[in-house]
Amino acid sequence: MTAFTIVLIILAVLLLGGLAFMFIYTYPISKRVYKTQLVRTEPEKWGRVCSAPENEEQLQMWNAGIEWANQYREKVTEVETQNDGFKLYGEYFDFGGDKCVIILPGRCESLVYSYYFAAPYKKAGFNVLVVDTRCHGKSDGIYNTIGVKESSDVIAWSKLLHEQFGNKEVWYHGICIGTASAIFAITKNDCPEYVKGFITEGCFVSFRETFKRHMIADKRPLFPVLDLVMLHINRHTKTNVYRDKPISAIKKIAPEKRVLFLYGKQDIFSIPQKSQLLFDACSSNDKKLVWFEKGGHSHLRINNTQEYDNAIINFFKD
Repeated sequence: MTAFTIVLIILAVLLLGGLAFMFIYTYPISKRVYKTQLVRTEPEKWGRVCSAPENEEQLQMWNAGIEWANQYREKVTEVETQNDGFKLYGEYFDFGGDKCVIILPGRCESLVYSYYFAAPYKKAGFNVLVVDTRCHGKSDGIYNTIGVKESSDVIAWSKLLHEQFGNKEVWYHGICIGTASAIFAITKNDCPEYVKGFITEGCFVSFRETFKRHMIADKRPLFPVLDLVMLHINRHTKTNVYRDKPISAIKKIAPEKRVLFLYGKQDIFSIPQKSQLLFDACSSNDKKLVWFEKGGHSHLRINNTQEYDNAIINFFKD
């Protein structure tokens, strides 16, 4: 055995040993990140409370949403459905029309958060359904599946709106992960034809890509923690985030479905370059993209209220 071969063997052993040490060291970190961000570890987690009361804009949105909903309490019906073994809960605002929007909030948010996004839809003549997605609010569930399995819940809600309340059209308004649920739902084989399209605020091209940006913002170690978290998702929910991506699913949308994309140039999680890719990949023949100069991720309306509402209202006028 030559000296060169011996050196190579030593380097290989050191490399493998270093990787093994890194895995052993970072695995508990990845498990903690996963449980903190994507698992409902206790019933009170992700309840019907403001998820970030320390954030001034978030608290303003929360209070404004409650104020809006309190104006129409006589219009509200408590509703529930069952899907995939879970009981799911929502509130249906009946404004007398024959079309309804389902507002699908992002991660950590309950139906109370969704009140804030309802105002332009009432003005546009819609009924409104706000829902506690699985493992949020009063709904059952433990694991977040990044919109993949939640999409079948969205189909169940859509059927309830049509069959029980007589809505002839159903639309989706998704915020972040809520849009992932909408995209996966509208491209499912069993999606009803009366689901006409969706409006998205801040959807991501893939969950791994946006979660990486969240980890950077939170100053968490990326390698190999990021992909270990993705593996935890697969292990506990059988969701493959490398395969099940909005940018892949959106290519399968039926051409007749209408889509409105709302994006912010200051969004550091669903960044403009990636957002443009998602819009370009969408196979709808009737799609529109509206950019907003101000506002962070999921905070476009609070920074551009009139423009945001008009974008939605005008989309339906068109």
